[in-house]
Amino acid sequence: MPEPGATLASVRTDRPADGVVVLRVSGELDTSSADELAQPLRETLVGDVRAVVVDLLDVRFLGSAGLEALVTGSKRATELEVPLVLVAAGRAVLRPIEATGLTSVFTIVETEQEALAKVGAA
Repeated sequence: MPEPGATLASVRTDRPADGVVVLRVSGELDTSSADELAQPLRETLVGDVRAVVVDLLDVRFLGSAGLEALVTGSKRATELEVPLVLVAAGRAVLRPIEATGLTSVFTIVETEQEALAKVGAA
C-alpha cells in the first residue's frame, strides 16, 4: 500500500531530437495518478513540437483515467497535426487499450527506437 500522498505514477521527459518529445511513464495510471501523465501531455502538445512519443513500457496498470489522458492527448495531437506514438508491449497496457477498442485511435509500437523511426527522429 502506498504512503498517503505518494505518487503512483511518474513521467520523465526527454528531447532526443529537435521538436521531438519522449514522455517515459512508469507506475500505475489510475484516477488518482492520471494527471501525472495528462499534465505533461498538455504542456508538451504546443505549437513548437513536431512529434510526441509516450513510452508506457514501465506502466504496471492502465485504468480508465489513464486511457482518458491518452485519448485527450491524441485528440490534441491530431488538432496540431503532430504525430503521437505510444510505446507499449506489456499486457497491463495493451489489454485495456484493446478491450476499449482504442487500438484504431493510437499508433502503437513495441520499442522507443521504432517510435523514433516512425516520427523521423531515429
